[in-house]
Amino acid sequence: MADIFSERVKSAREMRELTQNELGLKANLPPSSIAHFEAGSRKPSFETLKKLATALEVTTDYLLGRVVEPSMAEDGDTLYRDIGKLSDNDRDIAKKFLQMLADRNDKK
Repeated sequence: MADIFSERVKSAREMRELTQNELGLKANLPPSSIAHFEAGSRKPSFETLKKLATALEVTTDYLLGRVVEPSMAEDGDTLYRDIGKLSDNDRDIAKKFLQMLADRNDKK
């Protein structure tokens, strides 16, 4: 678990374009803890795992290596849960907006 977890924390942090300090602030954890998790020298408690997943906007399954891609964990992602509450018209608008953001990020 330690190897995959450390890789996933770092990968998700970089995907969100956060520094270790920023992730620490977002998860209410010391930045040194983030560094230890990424180095594989510490394992998180269950509560810490949940904080990290929430701050990184991924599921605990992704961080633990139970799914390969963050997008495969759609049920735990608040974005996907909320989109299910929209009307068909609003869903189409949301999809177009998300595609525009994805295209913009691809150009970076």
